[in-house]
Amino acid sequence: MAEKITLAHGSGGKASHELIEKFFVAGFGSKSLVAMEDSAVLTVGNETIAFSTDSFVVDPIFFPGGDIGSLAIHGTVNDLAMRGAKPLYISVGMIIEEGFAFKDLETIVRSLKDGADKAGVEIVTGDTKVVQSGKADKIFINTSGIGLLDKELDISAQNGRVGDKIILSGTMADHGATILCQREGLQIQGDFKSDSAPLNHMVAAMIKEIGEAIHVLRDPTRGGVGTTLNELAGSSGVGIRIKEAALPVRDDVKGACELLGLDPLYLANEGKLLAFVAPDAAESLLAVMKKIEYGENACIIGEVVAEHRGQVVLDTIIGSARMVDMLHGEPLPRIC
Repeated sequence: MAEKITLAHGSGGKASHELIEKFFVAGFGSKSLVAMEDSAVLTVGNETIAFSTDSFVVDPIFFPGGDIGSLAIHGTVNDLAMRGAKPLYISVGMIIEEGFAFKDLETIVRSLKDGADKAGVEIVTGDTKVVQSGKADKIFINTSGIGLLDKELDISAQNGRVGDKIILSGTMADHGATILCQREGLQIQGDFKSDSAPLNHMVAAMIKEIGEAIHVLRDPTRGGVGTTLNELAGSSGVGIRIKEAALPVRDDVKGACELLGLDPLYLANEGKLLAFVAPDAAESLLAVMKKIEYGENACIIGEVVAEHRGQVVLDTIIGSARMVDMLHGEPLPRIC
């Protein structure tokens, strides 16, 4: 590892994983941390809960499709939903820079409330700190979330099985491309808009449809679909094969990526999920997802295989195959 923290350590890619494993997982020694899931599953009395925490430092704080407030709610809700939990309660902590405009704070608070209402969760506690001008960048938000889990469900990054079909709930890279264009002032033709959204209602409908046939759920945020699939291949000890022709990307996002030399597989999403599903249930689940908000463009992008365990292979549109590795470096800092 590098001797000092770099932006790459916040990318969600290889450097992030090295940082987490070497310092936090090893340093804290918790069994829940070793699994490196988006939320921990805990037993409290007779109940099983999912518990998650996240921090949001996106730049810019306002962008087409949302802002740092709605993003904070969606990210927390989705992390709980990816374990199959029903999100219930959220905490909100804010670090605000001196000189921050009250009108902007009002907008963010309204977005937090609107996002919570749409997701069906309640903001129940929080904290506020103000730091001197220049000691932060406008506003940072930290959240924690608690959700209730059905004891019969076992949805985990470790549960991928050979033969599972891999479903992606919609187009890739919308959030990452939008943030990049906004931050850099890029005048690229297109209707760029973040996909930031709460996915818990869609997950609930998916579970109702096929329940135990869903083995893995994960929202591909930092590091994009490519990095997330590598995480899941490693956690489940399986190989993954995806098809380039099946990967859904908006034309304007694809054009921006080609122009800037970026791969949409590695750009962030904030309103999409990946599902590993038993092969005999995949088509029925896909039909359900397509009828639900945020799942209209869901599609099967590949499958879990016995070969090349811990790795992801892409079948290209020209008939070749290439490895899809984890994200290296940090092409797009502060996307969440």
